[in-house]
Amino acid sequence: MMSTAVTPQLIKQLRDRTDQPMGLCQQALKQSDGDMDKAIAWLQQQNSKMGVKREANETAEGRIGVFVDNAAKVAAIVEMRCESAPSAKSDQFISLATDVAKHVASSKAADVAATLTEPFAGKGTVLDRINDTVGVIREKMILHKFQRLAGGVYGSYVHHDGTVGVIVECKGTAGNDEVIRDVAAHIAALNPPYATIADVPADVIEKEKGLVKADMDADPKNVGKPANILEKISEGKLRTKLAEIVLSEQQVANEMKYPKTTVGAALKKAGLEPVKFVRYKVGAVAL
Repeated sequence: MMSTAVTPQLIKQLRDRTDQPMGLCQQALKQSDGDMDKAIAWLQQQNSKMGVKREANETAEGRIGVFVDNAAKVAAIVEMRCESAPSAKSDQFISLATDVAKHVASSKAADVAATLTEPFAGKGTVLDRINDTVGVIREKMILHKFQRLAGGVYGSYVHHDGTVGVIVECKGTAGNDEVIRDVAAHIAALNPPYATIADVPADVIEKEKGLVKADMDADPKNVGKPANILEKISEGKLRTKLAEIVLSEQQVANEMKYPKTTVGAALKKAGLEPVKFVRYKVGAVAL
């Protein structure tokens, strides 16, 4: 069987399909006698070897990827890691984070190891997709963690540098993407521990009540006030304290767009209620 001549046009075609360096594309075609499919397979093998070779390297940088499909009622968030900050900001790595998040949204895999072995968009596996980018950027890259949500109405936000990302789940009517995105941006900035008051553990509520009572007992202005008045003051102070830790009770961070409006009120106006959210920050250690 005659081999196909390795022409500049053929090299460019392989480069366009794989985004690999021109020299490596030329080598792949020579190794594969000009067969495009075999050349792609050869490149994947080389990229896999590159990943193994760099296995011991530290991945301290990275990017958060998100994907939302409200028609399918799914959302996903991933933390992709790499070795350097410039690589984390590259178009190839940004595309990788988005592609992996999109895959996770439709996946049933329970953990990272299982996800990596799944078929990716009908071509290779998720690990192959990662290794393709490893071959381009020449750094170690990993899927560090992910989370998938399903059954609700979703919105997302990724900070401009890619280091913080959020997906938000609400119940209600889809179609209010802007307000959910604004809430996701609020979460990225303020990082509240809880979505609603119902999510706050009872012991935390009791602790806050105790702090409010201590403050009121120490305030001489409260001496002699009727019990019903003191109760209203106490409730107001408790709500103020809870606003520090509960998303729905907080004033929306974008005050110009939502003046004197809580997150809960902004969502309610759009026919939505907050359910949960997931906030990832590159390199953050789970508590």
